Amino acid sequence: MHHHSHDHHHHGDGHEHSHQIHLQKKFKFAVVVTFCVFLGELIGGIWSGSLALLSDAAHVMSDVVSLLISWLAIYLSTRPATSSRTYGYHRAEVFAAFVNGVSLIGISGWIFYEAYQRYMSPTEIKVTGMFIVACLGFVGNLIILWKLHGESHNNLNVRSAMLHVIGDTLSSVAVVVGGAIIFWTGWYPIDALLSFLIGGIILIGAVNVTREAVHILFENSPRNADADTVATHLRALDTVKDVHDMHIWSLCSNYAALSAHVVVDENTTLAPDQILEQINAELKTRFGISHTTLQLEQVACAQGGNLLCNAQHS
Repeated sequence: MHHHSHDHHHHGDGHEHSHQIHLQKKFKFAVVVTFCVFLGELIGGIWSGSLALLSDAAHVMSDVVSLLISWLAIYLSTRPATSSRTYGYHRAEVFAAFVNGVSLIGISGWIFYEAYQRYMSPTEIKVTGMFIVACLGFVGNLIILWKLHGESHNNLNVRSAMLHVIGDTLSSVAVVVGGAIIFWTGWYPIDALLSFLIGGIILIGAVNVTREAVHILFENSPRNADADTVATHLRALDTVKDVHDMHIWSLCSNYAALSAHVVVDENTTLAPDQILEQINAELKTRFGISHTTLQLEQVACAQGGNLLCNAQHS
C-alpha cells in the first residue's frame, strides 16, 4: 500500500512564485548598484593612483559576480520541474550558496594577506580620494542590504550573497574609520588591524554558510528533524505501531522531504487515508515537512528494522 502526499503548494502556488520574481527584482537592483560602485572605484582608483581603491574595486567585482550567481539560482528555482529534474531546480540555490561561501573564504584569506603586507610596510594613503569613494561604496552597500535584509533568514542563497555585501560594507567602513584615524593621529597600522578584523568576521560567516550548504548537498536531514526524533514522535501516535525505512532529506534551506514505512496498529478503527492525514498533519505542524511518501503496512515484520520483509504480504 503506497500512499504519496505531495503537498506542492509550498512551491507551486502563485504566492511563492511571485515572491521569487520579487526577489529577482531586488537582485537586479543590487547588481546594478554594485556595478556602479565598481565603476566608480575603478575610475577613482585609476585617477588617484590609489592601489587600495583598485583592490577594493576588484573586491566589488567579486560581489557583482556573487550577486549574479545567486540571482541566476533564484531564476532557476522558478523554472518548473521536468521529468528528468523532478524536484525542479531548488538545488541550484544551495549550490550557489556553496560557491559563494567558498569564494568568501578565499576573499577573507586575501584580506588577511593584504592586511599583513600593509602592516609590514604601511604606505602613504591619499586620504581624500579614497575617503570619497569609500563613502560612495558604503552608501551603495547600505541600500542593497536594506533591500535584501528580510530575505536572508530562511534562504541560504540570499544569505551567502548578503555576506559578500556585508564584507564590502565593512571594508568601506574600515577605509573611512582608518582614514579618519590616520588623518588625525598619523597612526598607520590601524588600517591593517581593521582589515584583519574584517577578514575574521567574513571568514566566520563564510564558514557557516559553506557548512550549511554542504549539510544540504550531502542529503542530510534538516537540523530540527533528524530521523530518530521524527520516528519517536510518530511512534507515540495511537495509530502507529512502528516506523522503519525512514529517510529525511533537505532539498534547499527551507524545504524538506520524507519517506517512510509505517506499520499500522492492528486495533485502529481509522481508514488508511485518515491515518495518513493524521501523520501528515503531525509532520507538517511539528517539523514543517510537507513533502512525504508513506507506505502503510498492516503486519509488523518478524525481523523488524530496515530489512526487507516477506511476512507482510502473507
